[in-house]
Amino acid sequence: MIKFFQRAGSAPESAWASRPWTAHYAPGVPREMTLPTGSLVDLMDQSVRRFGAKTALEFFGATTSYRELGKQISRTAAGLKKLGVRAGDRVALVLPNCPQHIVAFHAVLRLGAVVVEHNPLYTDRELRHQFEDHGATVAIVWDRVAGRIRQLPADIPVRTIISVELIPAMPLAKRLALKLPVAAARAGRAALAATRAEMALGAGPVPRALVPWKSLLKSGELRKRHPRPAAHDLAVLQYTSGTTGAPKGAMLSHSNLRANAAQGRAWVPGLRDGKETVYGVLPMFHAYGLTLCMTFAFSIGAKLVLFPKFDVGLVMEAMKKSPATFLPAVPPIYDRIASAAAENNVSLKSIRFAISGAMNLPVATVETWERATGGFLIEGYGLTETSPILAGNPIGASRKPGTVGVPFPLTDIRVVNPDNVAEDRAQGQAGELLVRGPQVFAGYWKRPEETEEVLLDGGWFRTGDIVSIDSDHFLTIRDRIKELIITGGFNVSPVEVEDVLSAYPGIKELAVVGLPRLGGGEDVVAAVVPEEGVTFDSSAFTDFARGTLTAYKVPRRVEILDELPRSLIGKVLRKEIRSRLAADG
Repeated sequence: MIKFFQRAGSAPESAWASRPWTAHYAPGVPREMTLPTGSLVDLMDQSVRRFGAKTALEFFGATTSYRELGKQISRTAAGLKKLGVRAGDRVALVLPNCPQHIVAFHAVLRLGAVVVEHNPLYTDRELRHQFEDHGATVAIVWDRVAGRIRQLPADIPVRTIISVELIPAMPLAKRLALKLPVAAARAGRAALAATRAEMALGAGPVPRALVPWKSLLKSGELRKRHPRPAAHDLAVLQYTSGTTGAPKGAMLSHSNLRANAAQGRAWVPGLRDGKETVYGVLPMFHAYGLTLCMTFAFSIGAKLVLFPKFDVGLVMEAMKKSPATFLPAVPPIYDRIASAAAENNVSLKSIRFAISGAMNLPVATVETWERATGGFLIEGYGLTETSPILAGNPIGASRKPGTVGVPFPLTDIRVVNPDNVAEDRAQGQAGELLVRGPQVFAGYWKRPEETEEVLLDGGWFRTGDIVSIDSDHFLTIRDRIKELIITGGFNVSPVEVEDVLSAYPGIKELAVVGLPRLGGGEDVVAAVVPEEGVTFDSSAFTDFARGTLTAYKVPRRVEILDELPRSLIGKVLRKEIRSRLAADG
């Protein structure tokens, strides 16, 4: 098993009550708290014991109890063990939200192995980079992706691919409906199951076994005495662009993820264990969905309603049968749900709590949502490296829309001069945010130099975000040192996109920036300087981008420039490009 420990320097828990921002916590939120002990395996075992007969998962109406979920996890862990998975091994998951994703995640952890999450919509190039980096030999993948994983180059070490079909996890009536010879059924099948072209992808450059998911469940249950991971063992590699550059694996321990779930639970004192319904509209391969949907939901014995992707029609249908009570999402999702509910006369009054993240939350969205639900919508803030949440607006009268709130329990912050982190900024003065707490990661996988750049003595993590703190100690995000683009809740590295697009013929130079989008978030925009004498075709350039990048990384706009602004030492000034393009509309 891969172990690592919190760096020295964290303040003792008894000291947290004296932090000035705790005065603004909502009633019932503890100023001090004791974190649960044990791993995520222990968390799941405890929930199975406490909530055995209650529904743990719902998928298109099909339900799984906590007791049955525990058995499926045990059987799948036994199947993975027979395939040779051992403690410390990395196991890649390339899955949308589905019951098999939950089972696979916890089965891997049960063996002391490490989950590596992937976006199933990633291009072959993006998947290759990550598989090269983490070195997993076993991958559990959506059947639509299985052929592509088999086709990975010979130097990629994955040798066993477990293919997961989504349709068998649906209720019988839904499965039968998808077989009907009508356009809607064909479209539904195409969205959920492998197409003929995808199934036709045969063996790749090296032998890779293709194992059906259902075969894992035939191995019997894992013996109870099988060694378990410890709290500080590595649990998940979550790929992120970090503070700069290409995606890298953030190392999150069992204790990191369990601590953040406990902090989130403490932040919402009105929750009732065993009685909540959480909607999983956020992807589990994203740190936000991983913690706020999966780990958080199971820690309180909630019913987790899974959606393979966000579809407002499916949400409206689910609200009629299993109304949500807690909804983590991003601002555009809240807007679309509120609009669809009004159009279709669907009540949202069951949703008492909602936490928004990944992009700024417009005040107008808050007002519309709270009128529709009668509940609270607050903004949280964090990074993949903080598991992910480190601060949030209080759920109550003390909140301040437009800010990202105050630090979570057991979370400490500093605002410093980014050029000299030993120098603290005065109140109200902008500076780089440093954070420490039990949710802060241990570093980047196989990147000790980059880890040392962001993890400082005393356990402080450099977020790369420029913030200011007001007199009530509420945080406001001002800028980002790291120049990441946040679009649709995902981080996009300009450098990564530039590296791909620079291969397009006829380009002298280019820069990728993010421009604010109406309603929150940013659009990816490419500023291109064509080679002299070249007639640049923006449409063909965009088509090239679509073929090599995941959809959310593809530029929404392409602007032609005569030259890129540069500093005296020749560095491209992205901030100046953003300002110029924003002024041009």
